[in-house]
Amino acid sequence: MKVAIVILNWNGRNMLRCFLPSVLSHSDGATVVVADNASTDDSIELMEKEFPGVRLIKLDSNYGFAEGYNLALRQVDADYYLLLNSDVEVGERWLEPLVAFLDEHPDYCACQPKLRSYYLRDEFEYAGASGGYIDKYGYPFCRGRLFSTVEKDKGQYDKTADVFWATGACMMIRSTDYWNAGGLDARFFAHCEEIDLCWRLRLMDRKIACVPQSVVYHVGGGTLPKSNPMKTYLNFRNNLTMLYKNLDEQSLAKVMRVRRVLDYVAALQMLLTGKLGEFSAVIRARNDFKRWKSDFESDRQHIQASRRVADVAEMFPYPILERYYLKGKKTFSALMKR
Repeated sequence: MKVAIVILNWNGRNMLRCFLPSVLSHSDGATVVVADNASTDDSIELMEKEFPGVRLIKLDSNYGFAEGYNLALRQVDADYYLLLNSDVEVGERWLEPLVAFLDEHPDYCACQPKLRSYYLRDEFEYAGASGGYIDKYGYPFCRGRLFSTVEKDKGQYDKTADVFWATGACMMIRSTDYWNAGGLDARFFAHCEEIDLCWRLRLMDRKIACVPQSVVYHVGGGTLPKSNPMKTYLNFRNNLTMLYKNLDEQSLAKVMRVRRVLDYVAALQMLLTGKLGEFSAVIRARNDFKRWKSDFESDRQHIQASRRVADVAEMFPYPILERYYLKGKKTFSALMKR
């Protein structure tokens, strides 16, 4: 088959009931697959009763986002995978611009649509907006979202653009590129796994784009709320691991020194504002990164040996914390002004 839309589900029966019908109605020519991460709600019963025609892959445990997709996609034969969150509403002709873009641009491995908020429909959605970037210290941001500042969509980012990463909430990727890069890193479990995958692909000189002619609406935060110690833990631990795997030798030591300072400053700020769970999550994330860093040494060596570009053009070369908090650059457009 050409396109397989694969939705990874864990205890998301209400999301499936709400949003799967739009996917089925507006995805002509694509095969829709739901992979269930051993849900403990009645997701399986819902699928078998209300969507019997949809292929259902039943995983035997909750493998998280990363390995859950790896295990599911190994059972799917398609030219293009479309990884889609269960809490995404799609509309007519959402799929065609993404397929056409990859058809017409063989040097691009992946693309994403423009993501708007499901609830605030004239605003971008936090998780992907109109394409993702990171700065030199590993802080991710998007066209349309810098830290907690989310812009209204006024068409300011409607031009197709090269990006550093495509959001895992809705990412179309060539199956050959997905497996050539090794897929998502299962050890991440969840958070930063798609940025890590995209970084590896960019180092292999495979390009990624946002195609805003396609628009979807994302609920976001469907599994963990924004302020959640486990989410904080995974974000900090996985972000440090991603940096360790992908940074070049010349940059690695300096970036890690700066991040150590910035992470402990962030932890102190959490402590002083009474966020004890978040504070503990950051400290635990840094300690656990130190403990498991050696497990990624062979990955690092392989990634660096596979490197085809010296620098990734879409990595912002300046510290975004400084630009955002000290210089008041609160939007992507302002950030990019010289």
